[in-house]
Amino acid sequence: MARVVSLTQTKRDPNRFVLELDTGEKLTVTVAHIADYSLFTGAQLDEETLISLRGDTERARLRARALRILGSRGMSRAEMIRRLTDKGEDALAAEETADWLESIGAIDDTEFAASIVRHYAAKGFGLMRIKSELHRRGIDRDLWDEALALLPEEMEENAFEALCAILRRAPVSRDRLRRAGQAVARRGFSWSEVQSATRRYTEEFGEELDEE
Repeated sequence: MARVVSLTQTKRDPNRFVLELDTGEKLTVTVAHIADYSLFTGAQLDEETLISLRGDTERARLRARALRILGSRGMSRAEMIRRLTDKGEDALAAEETADWLESIGAIDDTEFAASIVRHYAAKGFGLMRIKSELHRRGIDRDLWDEALALLPEEMEENAFEALCAILRRAPVSRDRLRRAGQAVARRGFSWSEVQSATRRYTEEFGEELDEE
């Protein structure tokens, strides 16, 4: 048995209290824990109850940490698990926390994948770069097709706009056009899309290009 010595409200969060036992152990509990376990100064906790309380407080701590992480930016399930384990959390506990986040809608890989595609397409990146981002963020490949369906049907237009952004729609030397095309390719566009964009650029801004 363990006896509750004190129950002190924290300064940073009025919903949280530090519970101290006569064994010297301290647990951070919430108002919900206090109600569920009938906690008060002098309360006696048997070993089974204490084990259950420890588990509940640990889950609450990890969930609160995960929500703070999500507050900075959206992320996938895999990213959340990786972020928590990188911070020293148990892998199984991290997966259970990710399950909980999915159950409350805080993490949705289908929607997150769609947002990744929209974001990088709007910034002028090509299919290969977008696929690379989906892979890097741990999005399940089963979700890729639905998300990639949001891409414009003609990626050549995006490649052309990316080229124009680099060259500012002005006559340039052939060498500079070639180097600009390589830069567009590095943004994830295929060589066929790059070649189409460079041909169109020369057509729209003159056949004779300035020599550098």
